[in-house]
Order: sequence, then structure tokens, then C-alpha cells
Amino acid sequence: MATAAALRKTYFLVFGALLLLTLLTAGIAYVDLGPLSFAVALAIAMTKAALVMIFFMHLNHSEFLVKVFAGAGVLWLLHMLTFTLADYLSR
Repeated sequence: MATAAALRKTYFLVFGALLLLTLLTAGIAYVDLGPLSFAVALAIAMTKAALVMIFFMHLNHSEFLVKVFAGAGVLWLLHMLTFTLADYLSR
């Protein structure tokens, strides 16, 4: 079991990473990447969501079945995004 100081350090590091990724998202909004803008923003958002799920929702210390259901939720979200974008881009 990790000590309270180690857990606190981990939480602060993850919080700092989330802040940096948020600043990166805001900064990238001012850079014209053309069609890559959406992909970069989505990649940053997925990274932030993964950090929140792993550390703040304690998935790194959860049982296997909890991880399976969390993964199923992420796969369902990707499924919905894929078909929504496919419909949008085909029009």
C-alpha cells in the first residue's frame, strides 16, 4: 500500500498534467492545423479523460470486472463518435 505522501504526490502530478493539457488545448486553438485540429483536440481530450479515469476514479487499483466495464464504456463512446462522424462527413 502506498503512503499518503506518495498518493498526494501522484495526485498533484496528475493534476499538473491535466492543467498542462488544458493549457495545450487552449494554445492549440490559436494555431491553424487545418484538418488536424479536430484530431489533435480529440487526442488531448482522450488523454485527459484517461488520466481522470485511471487516477481519480482509481481504476489502477480496481478489480478486473470494473476495468472491463470502464473499457466497455470507452469503446461504446468511440463507437458512437465513429458513426456520428461518419454520418456527418458523408453529407
